[in-house]
Amino acid sequence: AGRAENTVVINISADLPFAQARFCAAEGIDNVVNLSTMRGRDMLKNYGLLMVTSPLAGLAARAVIIADEKNIIRYMELVPEISQEPNYSAALAILK
Repeated sequence: AGRAENTVVINISADLPFAQARFCAAEGIDNVVNLSTMRGRDMLKNYGLLMVTSPLAGLAARAVIIADEKNIIRYMELVPEISQEPNYSAALAILK
C-alpha cells in the first residue's frame, strides 16, 4: 500500500520509535510513517482504539483505517482479538 499512488501508510503503535524503526528495517519496510503513542494516547481514545479492560490496557487495539485526502474515513476494521490479523485484502481493495 505504501507504494500506491496518492497513498501514505501511517503505522501508529505504543512501541518506542527506535523499536518501530528496528522492526521496519528487519522486515524491509521502507515506505511507512511510524508514529508512537508513547507520549500521548488521545488519538487512540478519539478513534476508540485504546484498550482499557484487558491485561494490555493502555495499548493500541489492532485496526486498519483508511482516510481519503479530505480526512473522511473510507474504511475501518477493528479486529476483535489483538492476536488476529486484519483483513488486509479488503483494505487494499479500497485503495484501487
